[in-house]
Amino acid sequence: MIKKVITYGTFDLFHVGHIRLLKRLKALGDYLIVVISTDGFNQLKDKKSFFCYEERKEIVESCKYVDLVLPENTWEQKRSDIINNKVNILGIGDDWTGHFDDLNDICEVIYLKRTENVSTTDIKNKLSVITLQKLRELEESVHNIFDIIKAISGANK
Repeated sequence: MIKKVITYGTFDLFHVGHIRLLKRLKALGDYLIVVISTDGFNQLKDKKSFFCYEERKEIVESCKYVDLVLPENTWEQKRSDIINNKVNILGIGDDWTGHFDDLNDICEVIYLKRTENVSTTDIKNKLSVITLQKLRELEESVHNIFDIIKAISGANK
């Protein structure tokens, strides 16, 4: 009998933490299903992804550990996904510990430790700092250009 594992996530800005999670999940069974939050579902959660759902889906589908990718449209669909796909294990990051214990009646729920020092949120924060730094540099450059223009204009009068 094939042992099926399912997981859920946004999988935005795909990074080594995602790969390590998917590798550990695949090791729990024979067939890994990854359910990715759609853009519409992310909107309901007040989340904005860098990549759209179709791009995130394509990236995750290309990972050798993944057998099937499905869309996540609601919080409530987990139970029906597990039943309809005959899933044995729900594996999810330990930041969700306790949230899905009610699904233990239909499958084993495993909370996996996250990869330390790697997260999409951290990457986005680092990128925003870089962006702010570049904006400040640009603003300073514009002020310098205005100073030069003023100096040249004053010198020509």
